[in-house]
Amino acid sequence: MVKRREEKKRQGRRKIKKRVETKFLVVLLIFLLIINYPFLDNLLKDFLDESQTVFAERVIDGDTIDIGNESVRLLGINTPERGEQGYEEAKDFLVQQVLGKNVTLEFVGERYDKYGRILAYVFLNNTNINMKMVENGFANYYFYSGKDKYSDDLLDAWNKCLDNRINICEPSTNICGQCIEIEDNKIKNSCNFSCNIIDWQVKGEGREKFIFSEQTLFPGADSRFALDLTNSGGGLFLRDEQGKLVDWKSG
Repeated sequence: MVKRREEKKRQGRRKIKKRVETKFLVVLLIFLLIINYPFLDNLLKDFLDESQTVFAERVIDGDTIDIGNESVRLLGINTPERGEQGYEEAKDFLVQQVLGKNVTLEFVGERYDKYGRILAYVFLNNTNINMKMVENGFANYYFYSGKDKYSDDLLDAWNKCLDNRINICEPSTNICGQCIEIEDNKIKNSCNFSCNIIDWQVKGEGREKFIFSEQTLFPGADSRFALDLTNSGGGLFLRDEQGKLVDWKSG
């Protein structure tokens, strides 16, 4: 009997000790959460948030900015490459919009591209800068990874650019531009006269382009082109020797 009573007392003491330890751990956890709340809160935000405010330190080109140790590639658009018509204008416009300002990055889909750049839509005072680049004729739409929540708006911006006939949306004044059009993987001359198409080019939404070296396209004839559209949304843009827009097809 005595042994049983002693055993019960020991069990009781162990239960009490365990409850005390549990209460202590709970209090300690609450304390740690309180004193580390800013850290934990920021950590949680970085994990869950779809947006981030950053400082635009440098503009690399029309669709890339630096935010310190990282670069941001503007989603949904592509601007002319260095050496192409419209490169400097696109870069200058982006400089005017964001350089030296706090901007908000909105993430849609993958956060990084194959070059390690952040992929994001850039907003300034609730204005979508990516869309503004397209609407003002400094970029074409570029659905690299397929369409997203802003793709239809970018297409609308492109149509506004075409209506305004500005910058890269400026139509060709070449008479052949009225009757040469893209048909699948070729361009066709529907004019009743021959057309000189040397240095005309078909470009994808991204960097891919094909430059025609043929001198003459006869009435009713067509000329094929080859483009690797693996890393492009499939859209095509036909431009004359002066870089003016002749025709385009969405992907």
